[in-house]
Amino acid sequence: MLVSAILDGKGHHVESVAPGDKVSSVVKLLAERKIGVVLVMTKQQIDGIISERDIVRVIAERGASALDEDVGAVMTRKVVTCSPSDTVGWIMERMTNGKFRHLPVLDDGRVVGLISIGDVVKSRVSEYENEQEALKEYIGTA
Repeated sequence: MLVSAILDGKGHHVESVAPGDKVSSVVKLLAERKIGVVLVMTKQQIDGIISERDIVRVIAERGASALDEDVGAVMTRKVVTCSPSDTVGWIMERMTNGKFRHLPVLDDGRVVGLISIGDVVKSRVSEYENEQEALKEYIGTA
C-alpha cells in the first residue's frame, strides 16, 4: 500500500501554525482538534513541526512559562517527510528508526497531507484483514 492510498482514505487536511504563534495557542489547537502534532509553516513552506512531546519536553525543562514562548523556539526543526508514492513498509521503518509518530507528505515540495503511526497501523490491519478474507474464500472454494 502507498501513502497516497492512506491520504485518499483519511483526507489531505493539515493543521499548521506560524513560528511566531505562542506555544499556548498550539496546546489549545491540539486539544480542540484532538491531534498530536501541527506543522509550523511560513508561506506554504515547512519551518518545523511541534508535537505534544515537544511541548512536554520544553515545559519540563523551562516550566510553565514556556507556554508563552514562540513556537519557533520550541519546534523540531529537522522535519523528516515522505511522498505519496512511498510504501507503508518504508514509512513504518522510518518512523520506527527515527522514533517519531508523524510524517508530513510532500508532493513536488508542496504539503499534501500528514501521516501518523495510527494511520499506518490502521492500513496494515486492513491489509491483513483483506488477506485473511481472501484466504478464507480461497480455501472455502477449493
